[in-house]
Amino acid sequence: MEVKIGVQHTPREIVLESGLSAEEVEGAVGEALSGKAQLLSLTDDKGRKVLVPADRIAYVEIGEPSTRRVGFGAL
Repeated sequence: MEVKIGVQHTPREIVLESGLSAEEVEGAVGEALSGKAQLLSLTDDKGRKVLVPADRIAYVEIGEPSTRRVGFGAL
């Protein structure tokens, strides 16, 4: 699942592919924004951890799970 995180005062967004479900990502974002956690912590498909300070989060866009397409066939 693709997750895009906008950070305040930063021109680029953070984009990562995560194996988490949409509900799990939404729960982690909710905890960070409610003040239960000071950092939004997500792990991507390659095992890298992304930490974003909760007070700097501008937006989070949660994409739909996608299947990888292989080949050059017509759509």
